[in-house]
Amino acid sequence: MAAANENITADAIEATEFMELSRKYRVTGVPKTIVNETIEIMGGLPEKMFVRQALEMPEE
Repeated sequence: MAAANENITADAIEATEFMELSRKYRVTGVPKTIVNETIEIMGGLPEKMFVRQALEMPEE
């Protein structure tokens, strides 16, 4: 999503190299996505499911 829209930014962090961030965000597995410090998405998801979770939309 970040590549398609200039209003979205994203950072990728190597959990084993940044232990303080891993602890702060309680990273126990990867990938883990944090959206606006509130929404947590665990695992790799198909794009449609990822967008729904990132926007906190209910399943269809």
